[in-house]
Amino acid sequence: MNRRLFTFVLVLSALFTLLSLTTVLAQDQTFMGKTAEELFPEVANDQERSSAMEALLAANLPDATGRFAGQTLTVSVQQAGARGGISGPYYFWRPAFEAATGATLEIVEIPQAQYFTTTSTDFLTGQNSYDVMNIGAWFLSDYVVNGWIQPVEQFFDQEGFPEWDRDAVFPSLANLMKWEDQWYGVLNDGDAQMLYYRKDILTDPKWQEEFQAETGMEMPVPPKTWQELLAVTRFFNGKDWNGDGDPDDGISLHLRTGGQGMFHFMSLSAPFAITPAEGDDPGKVTKYDNVYWFDPDDLTPLINQPGHVAALEFLKELAATGSEAQFGWELGEAWNNFLNGNAIATFSWGDVGSLAQDPSRSIIQGKLGGARIPCSERWYDRETGEFVEDSENPNCVGNTTGGSWFPVMSAFTDTPELAYYFMAMHAAKPINFWNVVYGWTGVDPGATYTLFPPMGTATVEDYVNAGYNADDAQEYITGYGENFFSHPIYQTYLRIPGTVTFWEILDTRLGQAMIGESTPQEALDLVAQEWENTNNDLGREEQLQIYQTGIGYTPGG
Repeated sequence: MNRRLFTFVLVLSALFTLLSLTTVLAQDQTFMGKTAEELFPEVANDQERSSAMEALLAANLPDATGRFAGQTLTVSVQQAGARGGISGPYYFWRPAFEAATGATLEIVEIPQAQYFTTTSTDFLTGQNSYDVMNIGAWFLSDYVVNGWIQPVEQFFDQEGFPEWDRDAVFPSLANLMKWEDQWYGVLNDGDAQMLYYRKDILTDPKWQEEFQAETGMEMPVPPKTWQELLAVTRFFNGKDWNGDGDPDDGISLHLRTGGQGMFHFMSLSAPFAITPAEGDDPGKVTKYDNVYWFDPDDLTPLINQPGHVAALEFLKELAATGSEAQFGWELGEAWNNFLNGNAIATFSWGDVGSLAQDPSRSIIQGKLGGARIPCSERWYDRETGEFVEDSENPNCVGNTTGGSWFPVMSAFTDTPELAYYFMAMHAAKPINFWNVVYGWTGVDPGATYTLFPPMGTATVEDYVNAGYNADDAQEYITGYGENFFSHPIYQTYLRIPGTVTFWEILDTRLGQAMIGESTPQEALDLVAQEWENTNNDLGREEQLQIYQTGIGYTPGG
């Protein structure tokens, strides 16, 4: 062997040795003495495990075994199982939490429909079973007003706890975790509804030509108004546009009573019923502007006003461009119908964008379109008592519709420091980001580091590395970010005692209207009357004061 060849072989051998050593070192990385296999035993594949280990190490969790060893933390979460949305991450990261603290984590699953009743009864009877509750944002007022939970600001920036970036949380979501400007919740999930559609079909020249011939308008890509979306879903509904030999759907919605269908109505109705304020601050809350739920002066329900009724009538039209089975679907069934390629569009939470990348759930990876929630070309102006119609300048209203599920701390826990460690661990940037990019977790973007520039600091490669199609990631994350940051005004989130009851009433009556048991006007009149009764039962004056504070309204201002 000549000298050059010998030298080359030596260099190559050394290189392979170095690469092998690097691989071994990566495989041998441990956290608190535990390997990735021990910390993440239940994974979909090796890539999921290795990326989770990388996120865990990057989170730089403090060793708290000396403080918490032998303690037990009990956390309640809505029931979805060890690989289900929202509950799943608590199971997934449990071994890491226990390794970092030496404590035992007990997870109690409660069906979502019974979650508020179960936890409130637990407090009212003095059982105080839970140290941490993972709640929907609309529960917060009842928990705070009744003294069931405590603020967590006392733990902020203290040594010995995981670090998380409060400034990165979307402002509208941060507000949902606060009460009277005090933090009670910690970042976890960030909910808003956006539009998803089949970009491959809407950009297909064949379908664009047929759409224009049938409707007389160009195919809107994406549909920017509800009226454009209805034209699209009406055109595609009943046609075999996916080539499977069967007629396909225009829209896919979850509309079963008790299946979170009322959230569809909230997002859709906002631009039909909310008007911006005049002047330099369109978001200013006045008697007539930027209000949706109740009159801010006297708490009269607005839910049966003409704008809300028109929106419910429109929702019925839109639902008619999809399967009749929608009226019995919960959200997972509606998602699956879209993800399996049977519907042109849906509007829902961020879960759809991430689940579209999962081959076990989706056949539409690489075909996804995403955009912020549509505007409306028709809306009701309460101040003038008239409808406005303007297709050139539609009314656009953003939303934070949904649970935005986050953990809060019991006021009665005997392990407050351990409870906060747990909460902060899930809010730590590397772990929260990992939860966001892996769709099965149910955790949607809620911090700027999950968005692309200029709104955030994430890159498309961050998502591609987690298995996303690059174009899909661009569509989903851009649309989701625009939903939080690009609308001129936003629907206020209802946060007063009794919100759980208000929404259950709305859900029941919407379901009756959707299946034709009552007209939209009749259904919403009943909602208004039942809301009146609820506020009277809870104490109208106190309710009005809390409502005004919650939406930022100053009487006479």
